[in-house]
Amino acid sequence: MNAMQIPALNWAAIGAPLVLIVWATVVMVIDLFVDNKRTIAYLSVAGLVVAAAVLVPYFGGQALSAFSDMVVLDDTAIVLQWILLLATGITIFFSIDHLQRLGIERGEYYPLMLFTTSAMLLMAQGNNLIVLFLALEWLSIGLYVLAGFAYPHIRSEEAAMKYLLYGSFAAGFLIYGIALLYGATGTVSLPGIARALTNTSGLASNPLTLVGAAMILIGFSYKISIVPFHMWTPDVYEGSPTPVTAYMSAATKVAGFAALLRVVQIALPPTLVPQVQLALSILAALTMIVGNLAAVAQSNIKRMLAYSSVAHAGFILVGLVAFSPGGTQAFLYYL
Repeated sequence: MNAMQIPALNWAAIGAPLVLIVWATVVMVIDLFVDNKRTIAYLSVAGLVVAAAVLVPYFGGQALSAFSDMVVLDDTAIVLQWILLLATGITIFFSIDHLQRLGIERGEYYPLMLFTTSAMLLMAQGNNLIVLFLALEWLSIGLYVLAGFAYPHIRSEEAAMKYLLYGSFAAGFLIYGIALLYGATGTVSLPGIARALTNTSGLASNPLTLVGAAMILIGFSYKISIVPFHMWTPDVYEGSPTPVTAYMSAATKVAGFAALLRVVQIALPPTLVPQVQLALSILAALTMIVGNLAAVAQSNIKRMLAYSSVAHAGFILVGLVAFSPGGTQAFLYYL
C-alpha cells in the first residue's frame, strides 16, 4: 500500500506574519535580560524591517496561496502589509519617550505590538472567513491590553474595559453572520461563497444569506468605526496611551478595511453589487457627516481626533463603494 501523498505547505505565503511572531517571541525573552527598554524598541523595529524585506521578492509576481487557499499573498495584500509595518514602526518610535514620560515603560509593550501587527498582516491576506475572524480576534486581544497599558490611570483602564465589551459584542455579530452564511452556502471560503451565490438560483436573495452578510458587515463596521457602530471610538481613543490611539486610528483601520475589501471583492457575486453599493454608500455618507460634525463640537483633542478618524473611515469607504480597479487604487492610496 502506497503512502499517502501530503501536499507541502507553502510557508512563504505567510512569511511576514511568521517573521513577526518569531521575532516578538525572541524579543520577549531578550527583555528578561535587558534593562534598557529603548533597546527592545529598536529590536522590534528591526523585526518590522525584516518582515517588510521578506515581502519584496513576491511583489509584482504571481500570487501565492497556502493552507488550501485559506491565505493568499498578492500585490494588494503586500501593499497593505507594508502600510501596516510602516504604521507600526512609526508608533514604536513615538512610544519610546512617551512611555518613559508617563512612567509606564514596560518591555512587554513592544512584543505585544509585534504580535498585534502580525494578526493585522494575516487579515490583509485572509481568503477564508474563519481565518479573518481568528486574525481579528487575535488583533483585538492585543489591543485590549494596549488600550489599558497606562495602568494605574483610571481612564486607560476604562478605555480597555469599554473596548473589550464593544469588541466582544462585535465579535458576536461577526461569528453569527459567518455561521448563517455557512448555513446558506455550505462554505466559509470567500471564492467558494461567490461560486455558491452565483451558481445556485435564488441563494443570493435568501434571507439566511442576506442576514448573515449584514451581520458580517456590522462586525467589521465596529472595528473600522463606521456610523452608527462608532460610539466606542471617542472613549477608547481618549483613555488609551497616545501612541496606542495613533496605532488604532491608523493600523487597525488598515487591517479592518483590508478584510472588508477581501470579503466584498471576492465573496460578492455581480448580482448583489448594486444592493451592496447602495448600503455602503449610505454608511459612507452617514460616517462622513456624523464624524465631521461631531468633531467640531469636541473640547478634548483626542476625542476630536477620534471623530476625525470616524470621518476618514467614511472617505475610505467611498473607494470601496466604487467596485472598480480605480476605486481600489484610491482606497490603497488613502490608507
